[in-house]
Amino acid sequence: MNTDMLARFSGRLLRQSLAVAALLFGGPAIAAEPNLAGSVIYYDAVSNQTLDPREPQNNSSFAQGPLMAVFDALVALNAAGEPTPGLAESWKYTADLTELTLNLRKGVLFHDGTPFNAAAVARNFQRSTELGLRAGFAVSETMSQIAAITTPDEHTVRLKLKSPNGQMLYLLGSQAGMMIGPASIEGDGFGASLKPVGTGPFKVRSFESNVKTVMDRYDGYWGGTAGRPATIEHQFVPDGRARLNAVRSGQANLALIDGRQIAEAKAAGLAVQINEKNSTWDIYINVKRDNIGRLKLRQAIMHGLDRAAISDALGFGASKPTAQLFAQSSPMYDPVLEQMYPFDQAKARKLVAEAGYPNGVDVTWVLLNTPEYKQIAEAAQALLGEVGIRIKFDVVDVSQYVTFRRPPTRGDIMMARWGGRPDPLQSFQEVTGTGGSVNAGDAAVPEIDMLIDKARRLDPADPARLVVLRQLARLTTEQVSHFGIMTRSNVYAYKPGCISGIAAYLPTGNDRINDVQIAKGCK
Repeated sequence: MNTDMLARFSGRLLRQSLAVAALLFGGPAIAAEPNLAGSVIYYDAVSNQTLDPREPQNNSSFAQGPLMAVFDALVALNAAGEPTPGLAESWKYTADLTELTLNLRKGVLFHDGTPFNAAAVARNFQRSTELGLRAGFAVSETMSQIAAITTPDEHTVRLKLKSPNGQMLYLLGSQAGMMIGPASIEGDGFGASLKPVGTGPFKVRSFESNVKTVMDRYDGYWGGTAGRPATIEHQFVPDGRARLNAVRSGQANLALIDGRQIAEAKAAGLAVQINEKNSTWDIYINVKRDNIGRLKLRQAIMHGLDRAAISDALGFGASKPTAQLFAQSSPMYDPVLEQMYPFDQAKARKLVAEAGYPNGVDVTWVLLNTPEYKQIAEAAQALLGEVGIRIKFDVVDVSQYVTFRRPPTRGDIMMARWGGRPDPLQSFQEVTGTGGSVNAGDAAVPEIDMLIDKARRLDPADPARLVVLRQLARLTTEQVSHFGIMTRSNVYAYKPGCISGIAAYLPTGNDRINDVQIAKGCK
């Protein structure tokens, strides 16, 4: 697909979307009086192999919807990702950020009736530590920061940290902080063998791995039950056509749909809601490779990608071009960064030559084998080919994405859906920092690691932290530590007036289903 073809294609799709733009970019619909006896049947594109928050598959921020409904975390992250009271109703750092004291909420019960207390927190942390690398990266990395855990009384937990760390509130607002009933984690219960008992607003009635989770409202929930339906049925349906058809037929009353289905869903009379996320289609790099390790070549790629055309053509009205990892609604978003690498093929060709490749250069792209990935990759391949960057695809199954990072590393670059992280600093750590979970090489320049370490040593409440994070954003963009393409939003379809409470939730790729409501008279 050459540039002209891509532009014509994107223009046609953009015109098709204008008629529904007001609805698409509006906020969540407001439903009528909630049906407290009703059931929300949600068809999702993402599954859960297990409901164990410590299991590696649940590291994916796209797989956490049911987990957040079942398991409360010690710290609650609000829609913007800011730490607020959760199972810990307050906390205090020491001045040097080496000790964090959590004051636990009283009167909370797990779904099996067991009291939530300091002993339960200590047992959860003990289990996570013992799991080590068997647990997901988010959990093992959190536990690796803790030197000791003490419980001065029944409602107080004190964490002694190995070094100053202002990230703990964010980390305890995610999988590592989700509290599991102590009875469930005795013995060898892990992954599929874990009985999922939490303190959240919904309790598990039944679970079929990678198929369906049925959750009933927990009427003993400490946060109240106002407006919540009797049941949420979360079904994994990988086929987008089947998800949309299920809402049209009434088999489901809520579905996550593909961007390409927006116009069809609207034409069928359905409400369409787009939730922008701290989620992007992003290309990761391996700076240890001789070619991609050259800054001028990376800059050439940024100038050679027509992000607006790709977004218009393949985002279907649900995406925006981006050079960064954060949504426009995020406090971390910096509009200046979007002007740094305008689409400029002449400049891209010049930079390719200046990088030492007057006759062009080959770049190996580890391509995950799904239609969506292929379409975006082929559009980028066509664009970059016009400036002398010859993209060679190394096609692998999605499950093999780890081969890009794990030694011996495979490929120069790899594109994936970045789902965001609870703490913006985590995004820089994992995407651009040395040893990051998706970074196959070193940081592009040592200053990136230095700023990451500096930010870790600042309290989240300290205004200086945001200043350092913005410095990181600027530096990682200048050094092209990753290639942003376009934002990724969650797109929902439902019958008008029937569903509410699905608000955009920036800390994960999923949105929370904790507060979803179904209106009376809706099936």
